[in-house]
Order: sequence, then C-alpha cells, then structure tokens
Amino acid sequence: MKKSRLLCALCAAIFSFISLPTHATLSYVLGGQAVYDDVADLSWTTNANINGPMTWQDANNWAATLEIDGVGGWRLPTTLQPDATCDSQTTPGGFPTQGSGFNCTGSEMGNLFNVEGVTADSQGLFDSVQFLLPYWSSTEYAPSTGSAWNFDFDTGIQSNGNKGSFLYAWAVQSGNVGAVPVPAAVCGCSDQA
Repeated sequence: MKKSRLLCALCAAIFSFISLPTHATLSYVLGGQAVYDDVADLSWTTNANINGPMTWQDANNWAATLEIDGVGGWRLPTTLQPDATCDSQTTPGGFPTQGSGFNCTGSEMGNLFNVEGVTADSQGLFDSVQFLLPYWSSTEYAPSTGSAWNFDFDTGIQSNGNKGSFLYAWAVQSGNVGAVPVPAAVCGCSDQA
C-alpha cells in the first residue's frame, strides 16, 4: 500500500513538470469572416484559400493589402526558428539550428495544426483549408534568402521552399480583430498628456 502511494506521489511530481500545450477557444469574429484563437492571441481569416496559390512575395503583398470589413493589418503567419519542438533539427553551414519536419508547435501554423487540430481533413470553423500544396510563412529561410518557410496542413510538415514557387497563403493578424476598441471618453484616456 505504501509503495502504491509513493508511486502515485512520484508520478504526480513528474507530471507537474511536464508542460502540455493549452488548447484555445476558437471563435468566430468579424461576423464569421475570421476566427480568433484566445491562447495564441491570433485572428485567422475563416477562408484559408481566399486568393489561390501565389509566389512568396505576392503572398506577402496580398496579405498586407487585405481588408475585411474595414480591418486591415493582415500578414502571413510566422515560423519560429530555431524551433526545438520539431522532430528534425539541422544546423546548415554554421547557421543556427533550424527546426523542420513533424510536430512543430513553435510556429503559428504548426500550433494551429498540432495543438488545435486544424487540418485539411478536419477544418472545423475554417473553410477551404488546402491539401494539395503547403502554405507560405512570412519567415525567410536564413541559410538561403531565396527560400522561405512553409507548412502543409495535409501532412503536418514544416519545411522550406523556393520563394518563386506557387503555394497557398492564409492571412493572420495578431490580437482579436473582433474586439471593439473602447472610446477614449469612456475610459478617461486622452491623447494629450
């Protein structure tokens, strides 16, 4: 009996040190045209294929000029590097370690896929999550500026590819685009000091 209690206490102590990802509440904002992730504090366009495949530069330009119901400030998702959560770690030519492959949760798209379970097969609140081609990240691949990071929502692979390739683009924005700003008069705020 004492051994069983000791084993339970030991297991509880070990599991208290393990950090498991926290699942977000994903909810529609902007009248259903965006989805807000309250843990990552990101708003994603509901339609994951608004404009079809394009080059990396065209994808960045498209996201930067996108406006939905008067809300601008969109961008492509970022890819954290180095990303120690990925199953493949390489150090190309003296550059910092680059994380690629499966199980990447450090990037915004990797988190959406691996933690929140958004895939090309089970889209949930999202429309048109594509499986034929990966999605561009705004993050360049440091060892070769002619390449940028991308993420495949069919397989869950984070990799990099030539910026001239035609891949999908999915717009995201930091924060909740559906949050209504509080007028300065209500909160007693003022632009004047």
